[in-house]
Amino acid sequence: MTQSFPWYKSYPAGVPHEINPDRYPSIPAVLDDIAARYPDKVGYTNMDCGLTYSRTAALTKELAAYLQSLGLKPGDRVAIMMPNLLQYVIAMYACLRAGYIVVNINPLYTSREVNGTLRDSEAKAIIIIENFAKTLQNALPGTKCEHIITTAVGDLFPFFKRTLVNFVVRKVKKMVPEYSLPNAVGFNEALEIGRRHGFTAHEIHNTDIAFLQYTGGTTGVAKGAILTHRNLLANLQQVGYWLASACKEGEEVALTALPLYHIFSLTATLSFTQFAANMVLITNPRDIDGLAKECAKWDFSIIVGVNTLFTAMLNNKIFCAHKFTRLKVTAGGGSQVQRTIAERWKQQTGCNILEAYGLTECSPGVCGNIPEAPWDGSVGVPIPSTEVSIRGEGFRDLGCCPSPDKIPEYTGEICVRGPQVMQGYWNKPEETAAVLRDGWLRTGDVGHMDMNGSITITDRKKDMILVSGFNVYPNEVENVIASMPGVLEVGVVGVPSAKSGETVKAVIVRKDPALTADDVKKYCRTQLTGYKMPREIIFVDSLPKTAVGKILRRELKDIQ
Repeated sequence: MTQSFPWYKSYPAGVPHEINPDRYPSIPAVLDDIAARYPDKVGYTNMDCGLTYSRTAALTKELAAYLQSLGLKPGDRVAIMMPNLLQYVIAMYACLRAGYIVVNINPLYTSREVNGTLRDSEAKAIIIIENFAKTLQNALPGTKCEHIITTAVGDLFPFFKRTLVNFVVRKVKKMVPEYSLPNAVGFNEALEIGRRHGFTAHEIHNTDIAFLQYTGGTTGVAKGAILTHRNLLANLQQVGYWLASACKEGEEVALTALPLYHIFSLTATLSFTQFAANMVLITNPRDIDGLAKECAKWDFSIIVGVNTLFTAMLNNKIFCAHKFTRLKVTAGGGSQVQRTIAERWKQQTGCNILEAYGLTECSPGVCGNIPEAPWDGSVGVPIPSTEVSIRGEGFRDLGCCPSPDKIPEYTGEICVRGPQVMQGYWNKPEETAAVLRDGWLRTGDVGHMDMNGSITITDRKKDMILVSGFNVYPNEVENVIASMPGVLEVGVVGVPSAKSGETVKAVIVRKDPALTADDVKKYCRTQLTGYKMPREIIFVDSLPKTAVGKILRRELKDIQ
């Protein structure tokens, strides 16, 4: 790109307009580079057990050698199904090192969902935590998955801790349902076989596919986004330059609470590898007390999260009792960070939330706010080598909005072009053609761009509520209700109405048990015009969410 774009003037000092996505030949090359320069630096920690970068690199070669011994060929798909464990890191790099394509699977998936992913990707092998092996047993019929590696939680811990942790998980907490996978091989046995077999280096080109990252995408049905090594490497550089002023090589501690099988957490962790950070892997982020204790123990400097995670942490007494003096990067994404949460986080930690925007199809990063800039409700500006265009009817470029009163006419679909954009959807040419046009990815998100190139997202195009012909964006209503002192969490959705086509429904988790629907309506009348008002208000104990903490709006419709 040689053009001058409005967002360039917003870039922090030292951030280039363009990056070189061909700096590294592959994703494992980044690990090898850091391992060569920081061999004894701990790179990954889980439950107080750490792996140095050199040990990590060595283990990935052993597991890659085992996979090669199975007769798998470069380009074959290998599924990984586990939470944040040291074994995930080894498995992911091992697959990529041998030229295989990683298929991440949420370990909380049902057998039906696992079967669908395995069938669509035609994965020939899977590396899975034994806690969910029963799910896999029921999911295997009709798939091409012939090779199974099972791992226990503590498999990479020192002997005594490994023995204790695995005993407690299996026998005391009874977290491993009985299963039958006769041909499965244990993780440590696979490493031993690989060690004897020896790894045969495979030349990887950065245009080779690295991941099939399954997503609901812009149209709802799960599809595998084809992400190459180059796609991810571009995003690593883009994020790396963006955070370079805040991060010091070899000194950072990054708390990894979001699951690595999700693209946001995966790319963030790969990015922090560039800084030779110690990534503290949180296996069960739903245990907020446990997460808060890890936060206090490590006095971390970086955290990546979503609004619901920040909310849970801010409402935890253990977390709030600690002052995080080292924290300097808090990246928020996945869904909009609400103003009240951003303000409370700043007050508690002294660190602003750097809100970013991305999607699986973009590896995922597209935009980001300037590090340490105060929260302003926008998702910032396009990162280096990234073009963003707001498109209206007929795919017309709407340009930048000159003033706040002009926002409606400058609001359109956010489209993205850059080296991080996916190659398409796996075996789905029609779906690919629907979202990729002349190199532009149609995101399905709606927003506008100001004269400085800063982008504000209004909402998902598909989540928009149409009330008597007027557009209502759930995010706006959610932000208003979330600002009430008695509200812990809220999700807003449109429901059918005979009178107006659709009407607004709010599903609320109370902080104050005395809060009533009338209280909410009374408050909303002071903040929202009539057609945006929630007509139906339901109180619940918890909201349905994805594994990464995004509220599942489609499930709110059925809550009574």
